[in-house]
Amino acid sequence: MSGVVRSLSRCLLPAEASRESASSKEESRERDAAKKEREAKRRSREIDAMLARERRAVRRLVKILLLGAGESGKSTFLKQMRIINGQEFDKKALLDFRDTIYDNILKGMRVLVDARDKLGIGWQSCENEKQGMLPGEFQLYMMALSALWADAGIQEAYCRRAEFQLSESVKYFLDNLDRIGQLNYIPSKQDILFARKATKGQRSQRQKWFQCFDGITSILFMVSSSEYDQVLMEDRRTNRLVESMNIFETIVNNKLFLNVSIILFLNKTDLLVEKIRTVDIRKNFPEFRGDPRRLEDVQAFLVQSFSRKRRNRGKPLFHHFTTAVDTENIRFVFHAVKDTILQENLKDIMLQ
Repeated sequence: MSGVVRSLSRCLLPAEASRESASSKEESRERDAAKKEREAKRRSREIDAMLARERRAVRRLVKILLLGAGESGKSTFLKQMRIINGQEFDKKALLDFRDTIYDNILKGMRVLVDARDKLGIGWQSCENEKQGMLPGEFQLYMMALSALWADAGIQEAYCRRAEFQLSESVKYFLDNLDRIGQLNYIPSKQDILFARKATKGQRSQRQKWFQCFDGITSILFMVSSSEYDQVLMEDRRTNRLVESMNIFETIVNNKLFLNVSIILFLNKTDLLVEKIRTVDIRKNFPEFRGDPRRLEDVQAFLVQSFSRKRRNRGKPLFHHFTTAVDTENIRFVFHAVKDTILQENLKDIMLQ
């Protein structure tokens, strides 16, 4: 009998060993699962922390959109930002700007010659009628350009430039012909600011602006304050200042910008100062009340005109009077703008 028991015991031992082995494997699997769970939780915490950091960084990110009608000074403002931040123009860029300046002068003079003819203005000198047939080479026609610019007929046409389309940089370049005409001429920073490169799109492309509005912190809206007596190049009828007001109204009342600060840049103050001496703003804006020769009265009227376009009068409208070709003016104004944007952005962060 005892032999049978011993035999049975020997038969049961492998089963017990199997149970112990299975239990050990189960414990190992549980440990592995717990370890993986801890690792997954650790990685999840790291991802959550990273996402939180990114959200804070995005909230602090200041994304500015620069808008405005054609010829309002947007490109000049961007060039000023580059100059103010110490980014030099390389040799290729300088040579490109030189060619642009030559092109600005030649095209500007052709516009003046054509305008003189259409306005029925006579030549001061019959010789200048021949000079008016300007080919494309710049250096070869310096004398012709100088003679044309000095002609009383061309000067009279220039004085009536509100009646046709002429780049505002033309006078600056023609006044500096002696320097620009030198064989070794390299554009100065001021020359670059006045250089005008044609930009594509403008009026026909404005509906596409709204594709750029995601995540905007602030909008800088530029207006040419001196264009109250000029019309659009596109249709020759619409007043340029009225066009700017219409665009501004579309922007300022858009529901996408409920929490976006909008800063109005009433640009080209230098040209406005000159214009109010000779052109009465009441001719185009009969609702103006004040002294049409007083800069402060005209500027106050412009601010009020744009401010009235807002449906939400409780939201502040920040504004600055600027001269985009004046580096120190833009430097000062942009420092003020940065303070405004940062303060408004901080308010939004505190509310989130």
